[in-house]
Amino acid sequence: MPPTLRSLAATRPLGLLLVTNDADLPDGALDQPIPWVHSSDLTDPTPFVQPGQVLLTTGTQFGIDNEALVDAYVERLHRHRLGGLGFGTEVIRAGIPEELIRACLKFGLPLFEVPYRIPFIAVAREVARILAEEEYARQTWAVTAQRAITHAALRPDGLNATLAELSRQLEQGVAMYDATGKLDRSFPAQSHVDLHRLGAEVARLLRRGRRASTTVALDASTWTLQTLGDADRLSGVIAVGGGSVLDPASKGLVESVIALAGLALQQNRDLQRARTALRSGLLRALLAGGHDIASEIAAEMWGGLPAPPLQIGTASVDASERDALLDFLELRAAADPGSLFFAIHDDDVVLCLSGHGRDMVMEVSDRFNAAVGMSNDVDWSGLALGLNQSKQAHDRAISSGGGPAHFHSVVRDGLLGFLSGEDIRTTARTMLEPLKRYDTEHHSELGLTLRSWLEHDGRFDRAADALGVHRHTVRHRIEIAAKVLGRDFKSFPVRADIWAALLATAGD
Repeated sequence: MPPTLRSLAATRPLGLLLVTNDADLPDGALDQPIPWVHSSDLTDPTPFVQPGQVLLTTGTQFGIDNEALVDAYVERLHRHRLGGLGFGTEVIRAGIPEELIRACLKFGLPLFEVPYRIPFIAVAREVARILAEEEYARQTWAVTAQRAITHAALRPDGLNATLAELSRQLEQGVAMYDATGKLDRSFPAQSHVDLHRLGAEVARLLRRGRRASTTVALDASTWTLQTLGDADRLSGVIAVGGGSVLDPASKGLVESVIALAGLALQQNRDLQRARTALRSGLLRALLAGGHDIASEIAAEMWGGLPAPPLQIGTASVDASERDALLDFLELRAAADPGSLFFAIHDDDVVLCLSGHGRDMVMEVSDRFNAAVGMSNDVDWSGLALGLNQSKQAHDRAISSGGGPAHFHSVVRDGLLGFLSGEDIRTTARTMLEPLKRYDTEHHSELGLTLRSWLEHDGRFDRAADALGVHRHTVRHRIEIAAKVLGRDFKSFPVRADIWAALLATAGD
């Protein structure tokens, strides 16, 4: 244990006398670790001492009966957060000045007496001896702990054994989160409520996409979070905490475990690449009608293919996000067997979803900024049809600027829904510019009203219900919109033209 004022006072043959006791001081003041001891008779020694250190003085700087000077001196030490003050008696003065005792009590600064027979160097040597013993003990512990960690890593369940051994050596909790930010495992058995509360900070570290660490306060404990994996492909996060703040020896042990865990995850990643290649081969077999053989292999590897009815999805992401998306899908497929099959096809990620697997579409889109197109329901014999539908919906998702798109929406919008080229959008924006400018200048809603009116087949009453206004208000707005655009809305071709322009600029 590091030295404290309480332990120094109890050390023989030092025989230091505590003048201030627990009741007169802030909680734990006598039990704070002492990093070093310094002696000085300067009026202001603070530039030469560090917070937490203990100062020794003979009091030559005080003069005689100068209470104001003493008070200011102790206040400086207090503001500098010194750990305590030792007064050497019988050197300059007999006993400790009463004004110094009162000042130390006033500011809550621990005060002790160093008798004449104890030179200041003896106090410093004792502190140095204890610190050296502590450092040797920590180094010995670190070597022993590292040896135990290495043996654990060689076990068949190396990753679990390593994390469990780290928890045992540190006598703290250790948790691991996967690449999606989900709690994967913890040692010893922790309250999942507490550990899940770290999830927001874990997700923040993963979203940054680079190696990082942070410290989080959770109730009365402190947790250190450290990312795993390469900077361009994070594999998860390790959290250590629930006890005291980690010292350098403990941090060194954690860093070695992070390196071992990263190696284990890299091996898993290499295996995943092989699995991804196998999945892509199975998808080609399924498209060629080889459902039976693909189903047998999938059952052996992953517990089987999703059961119809299926939704087929096509997702595309930036190259920098591709590996992270595959990691995410691999973990989700393992967590809910039979709900998801995925593979790479024509540089896109194809999703075959059933049951709860359909719920992850929005998460894939949001988390990875992915364009995702989804088919109507099909069975495995209709996989090619579903894939074509998902590709058309995927194109719609890209043209609309993001978010999942469904094929039934493509069908609902009809052929006009394919008016997404940049040339068409430029023409449409020019056509609708007078309406947009009018709405901006008059704080009106002609554009919104016109779209609702056309969506409701030119029915004023139905558009009014949708907008929450009176039908006469809708009629009046449509008349103004016709004048602003210079178009006759009684003509069907005009209405179709305006509707096409609204569809083409829907993402603006």
